[in-house]
Amino acid sequence: MNTDRKILQKGILFMSIAMPLLFLGPVVIHSAFKNQNHPYYYVVLGVGIIVCLSAMLMMFLGLRKIMNSLFKKK
Repeated sequence: MNTDRKILQKGILFMSIAMPLLFLGPVVIHSAFKNQNHPYYYVVLGVGIIVCLSAMLMMFLGLRKIMNSLFKKK
């Protein structure tokens, strides 16, 4: 059983992009909730939600690529 290294590297790249986003998203959302009277509240909250969703998407794509590199038959 051989591992496709190119696909594995892309999966690890996606996972490494997702790691900082996993921490950045909740920090931005928490910052938005602490400043609810600020005029940019909804903008900051929206950015935090988008960052969290992109982190989840990157994690999904990274795991999918890693699984494909390990178990996909050629």
